[in-house]
Amino acid sequence: MNRRIPPPAQFLNRELEILEFNRRVLAQAADESVPLLERLRFITIVSSNLDEFFEIRVAGLKEQIKLGLPEPGPDGHGPADVFAMVNKVARAIVAEQYQLLNGTVLPALAREGVVFPRREEWTAAQRQWIRDYFFRELLPVLTPIGLDPAHPFPRVLNKSLNFAVELEGRDAFGRSSRAAIVQAPRALPRLIRLPPAVGGAEYAFVFLSSILHAHVGELFSGMHVEGCYQFRVTRNSDLFVDEEEIKNLHTALQGELLHRHFGDAVRLEVADNCSERMVEFLLQQFGLQAPDLYRVEGPVNLYRMREVPDQVDRPELKYPPFQPGLPTALDGTDLFEVLKKQDLLLHHPFQSFLPVIDFIRTTANDPNVIAIKQTVYRTGTDSELMEILVDAARKGKEVTVVVELMARFDEEANLNWAARLEEVGAHVVYGVVGHKTHAKMSLIVRREDSEQGSVLRRYVHVATGNYHPRTARLYTDFGLMSANEELCSDVNEVFKQLTGLGRASKMKHIWYSPFTLHKRIVAAIREEAKLAAEGKPARIIAKMNALLEPQIIEELYAASGAGVKIDLIVRGVCALKPGIPELSENIRVRSVVGRFLEHSRVFYFNNGGAEDVYLASADWMDRNFFRRIELCFPVLDPALKRRVIREGLQPYLDDNCQAWVMNPDGGYELLKPRRGRRRSAQEELLFTLATPS
Repeated sequence: MNRRIPPPAQFLNRELEILEFNRRVLAQAADESVPLLERLRFITIVSSNLDEFFEIRVAGLKEQIKLGLPEPGPDGHGPADVFAMVNKVARAIVAEQYQLLNGTVLPALAREGVVFPRREEWTAAQRQWIRDYFFRELLPVLTPIGLDPAHPFPRVLNKSLNFAVELEGRDAFGRSSRAAIVQAPRALPRLIRLPPAVGGAEYAFVFLSSILHAHVGELFSGMHVEGCYQFRVTRNSDLFVDEEEIKNLHTALQGELLHRHFGDAVRLEVADNCSERMVEFLLQQFGLQAPDLYRVEGPVNLYRMREVPDQVDRPELKYPPFQPGLPTALDGTDLFEVLKKQDLLLHHPFQSFLPVIDFIRTTANDPNVIAIKQTVYRTGTDSELMEILVDAARKGKEVTVVVELMARFDEEANLNWAARLEEVGAHVVYGVVGHKTHAKMSLIVRREDSEQGSVLRRYVHVATGNYHPRTARLYTDFGLMSANEELCSDVNEVFKQLTGLGRASKMKHIWYSPFTLHKRIVAAIREEAKLAAEGKPARIIAKMNALLEPQIIEELYAASGAGVKIDLIVRGVCALKPGIPELSENIRVRSVVGRFLEHSRVFYFNNGGAEDVYLASADWMDRNFFRRIELCFPVLDPALKRRVIREGLQPYLDDNCQAWVMNPDGGYELLKPRRGRRRSAQEELLFTLATPS
């Protein structure tokens, strides 16, 4: 029987907790122990995160307000209240971000010979080089648009760089329009590196916006430029596909993607010197109000500064490079021979992603491999893994790929890969309409000799993270390879349900959304509560990206009340309030933010000393439990189970320099080493599993 859902006072707001996470990311940029160019990178990451926050979460709030939907969320706040709170907090983060950039990071970079000369500081040599660059590289591709009855306000792409120009005078046709728009083509670089001899430093960069500001008069010959102001509009980027009406998801999504760049405006960013008259004009054009306006002291898109660390060859200003390790079991040994004897656990990025690539590569090159089944959620536009699958299908292997077309912001890449796979004869399936396929799994069927003659043997790879080699170097994730027949049978059953029709079958080991995962997690929490009530040891440790599902939170509160000691390592959003007497006094919540993005989902239940350990693709959110295809799989090998506890949980509980402890009010406090040594989970895992390069 389900327990009651907690009252609103026992929930924290999702949107505010997302912003709280971005405060923790921004704190990395303020941390003097972080290498300087990495501090700049963290500033750009916050910009990217805020863009998505406005495109999806704020856009959703504004849509609810527009439709007059007053329904409050689990925390009891309605859309209008949440929007007002979000507006206040987001402004504070943006202000801190630019203050940190202008007052700390850029001056520190200048002392290291990485400079960004302002227009008023340009030397004569710099002015000449920049002028030549403008006429050679910019002027031929810029299209100024004077605003008059024949030239209405142009369509402005989502997050594109634009300039609003105030003019005085008449042009060659006698027109006296007082405003014009100049759109910066996306193909143009936003940062241009000056030659060292001209720049006065080894690394000198000038912003595209500065170059255009300095020469905007060249676009309006004979007229006086009274002002030139950069601006950027963020639009609603959530795709709408009516899953009850569509006949072909592929075709419907292609049509919807065309409109993403021109969704409803939700935020306007302008330079701090933009005139009030122009601000009012732009707000009117985009149908926005004063609360939607963000004035910034610097470039309107800081994310474009992510190019700087990659262009600056100063290793001492970056995180030290490392060589991901390999399990000793793979030392020169055939992968399949290893898997016949034991399961294999990989901990990325500390251990290499190459064994996963090799696992898939076998499908194309091994004559004994008959078939492969693979899920694809995020894999990127340039993916070696996807090229291997294309090659395998081309060579006549039975290739089945479940492509998730609704993977947010990866839809176009996934559509393109699906088309290429279909061209070479692969079976391409788009999952289940209404349920995103978020499970990370691969299954290989291989013909092998045995004492009983020729047999088909299956091998699986299941993981907490995507099949994306780039993010495998940046995100912490676990992957498990196994030839365990029961586990392979479970994975095969999931593929069968995704590609065919039929009722959900009972699984031996896997907990599977949307069918069994939620009820299994609830049952496991309740079992710990039962053991605690009987005076027996009870313990829960869960690591994930987000915790929002109301019933799970209520179950955790109840388990805490029964005496279960609960540690939650939640990287991002957590709606549960820890440490409240008689509610959650036995629950501790922490978030670890560091060099790598914490992405693995690890669940530990003491279970009377059995110490059950599960890895999962799912966070504890409504969508993961009820609207997605997700896998949660046990680590069966006792040695690997101990490894997951030793590497995936304990270091994060011991971390005292990159761990943020959550307060009952939803705020976070960064732990600082006191007596004893400094403990950083990510640094210790690098030392243990990887080697410096």
